Amino acid sequence: MQDKPTQADATKLFAGQATCLLAAADAVQFPATRLPEIALIGRSNVGKSSLVNALTGRKALARASKTPGRTQQIVFFDVGQKLMLADLPGYGHAKAPRDVQDQWNNLVHTYLRTRPPLRCVCLLIDGRHGILANDLGMMQFLDRAAVSYQIVLTKLDLVKPLERDARVQQTTALIQRHAAARPGVMAVSSEKNLGMDELRLFLATIAAGKL
Repeated sequence: MQDKPTQADATKLFAGQATCLLAAADAVQFPATRLPEIALIGRSNVGKSSLVNALTGRKALARASKTPGRTQQIVFFDVGQKLMLADLPGYGHAKAPRDVQDQWNNLVHTYLRTRPPLRCVCLLIDGRHGILANDLGMMQFLDRAAVSYQIVLTKLDLVKPLERDARVQQTTALIQRHAAARPGVMAVSSEKNLGMDELRLFLATIAAGKL
């Protein structure tokens, strides 16, 4: 039986080949693949695209923008032909008409309910603010759909050091009431490379079917 990936294995995976496979605006465009898949979701401008770039050590694999709602499709990234990352449209304060936002939400909900290769969702939470009402709504949706998710606090470098532990403890206590949430909270900074090794190892272990 294959052992769990080591930190070196995880580093090698994300340092290797990574490509933007396609952007899907409709479920019929989702790629036909058997690769284990991990989705990234969170409020608009929480840093999903920046996280993809930081994970893979690339500056522009995913298009990052300071404009909320820039990601309007589900973007699929092939990591070393061993793992698929799916960057989902953000929810919350996206600058788009209501009907367009509804279309994004329908696309995301269809993906989360019906995507066979999906192994885990990384629910990104802005570490400066913690879990807000629309984050709770997504957590409740994932609970009802029985989709496993991992809370990842982002933008850790923008949180005062004395507040970081309190934010993690506060978030950890809250997720204990959510059936589909994985135990524990991960905290990262794409800008300062904080917590990225731990996240790479977590994703590599999920991809290997060891979690």
